Amino acid sequence: MALAPYACDPAESRGRLHLEEESAFRSCFQRDRDRIIHASAFRRLKHKTQVFIEHEGDYFRTRLTHSIEVAQVARTISGVLGLNSELTEAVALAHDLGHPPFGHTGEDALNALMEPYGGFDHNAQAVKIVTSLERHYAEWDGLNLTWESLEGIAKHNGPVTGQLPPALAGYDAVHDLELGTYASAEAQVAALADDIAYNNHDLHDGLRAELFSTDELAELPIVDACFAQVDALYPGLNYYRRRHEALRRFFGILVEDVIGQARGRLQELDPQGVADIRGAGRPMVQFSNGLWRDLKMIREFLFIRMYRAPTVIEMREQVTQVIEELFPLFMEEPELLPKQWRKDVQEAQGEVALARIVGDYIAGMTDRFALQEHHRLMKT
Repeated sequence: MALAPYACDPAESRGRLHLEEESAFRSCFQRDRDRIIHASAFRRLKHKTQVFIEHEGDYFRTRLTHSIEVAQVARTISGVLGLNSELTEAVALAHDLGHPPFGHTGEDALNALMEPYGGFDHNAQAVKIVTSLERHYAEWDGLNLTWESLEGIAKHNGPVTGQLPPALAGYDAVHDLELGTYASAEAQVAALADDIAYNNHDLHDGLRAELFSTDELAELPIVDACFAQVDALYPGLNYYRRRHEALRRFFGILVEDVIGQARGRLQELDPQGVADIRGAGRPMVQFSNGLWRDLKMIREFLFIRMYRAPTVIEMREQVTQVIEELFPLFMEEPELLPKQWRKDVQEAQGEVALARIVGDYIAGMTDRFALQEHHRLMKT
């Protein structure tokens, strides 16, 4: 399928920070995607929290399964819009690499601890992982991704302005990612695919956790019409099949809305190249205003009934304590860090540099490893 004129063409990529011979049979963006899939940080996502802590159930989403779902949605939308699906998928698969253990709870705890040292931001951390912390190649640190993939990871949610997180500022100083502009349409698709995926699967997981009922779900905007359609088509349908059929329709509505809105905005702008997308001053890939209003109501419902449910709050408090106790311990006794981290510690100049190393180490932990290390180190 031919690419649209505003798509990112691999033949016109801005290249990589470190020059290397390109593959004879893979495009540069396909190669980026493959490197992300083979990264250690990507594998660790299988034991990192989405909403529920990794060990709480085998059927709940983890960061890995979430990222796979995001990539699937992103490829679909990208293909319909004539964009480069390989670049879109690369950004989608990498977008959560920087998440610490225990999801947003872990990020909140780590950010509070890191505040005196510049704070912690999972998007900036993802850039640091793919440019520095993955250390497997002989000639460079990181994955040596293309400029377009790095741009998408850094600013898929929009321009990054103001005080930059240290993890992002350090790399941008040597490889300008033009953080003040919008990212490519491919990266924008990845961002909206993230919203679509979690709005859909959080409803699934909340039902499975019995934090709310199917009847309560069927009263929410958008979802109510989905249940009505299923009931008209399949009267008396089994309870589990009924809610699955309704939610797959909900999923489809979100995807179709984004595609319709993007087509309209692209037609209005009539971009002749990816530079027009970056310089448009507004996103090209968005939900419609009406659907966004309905989604806000659904998010408010999920916030109250799921993200702040008593059982979830109780677990949040427990895992926050894990982060809050590990961080000062490693700061006081950095020799407790694994051998491969000690060279960095020896070269660290001052408390801020040490804190960044400790933050990187904790952010890389999986849920289970953080819990195991906390138990091992705190048992005395």
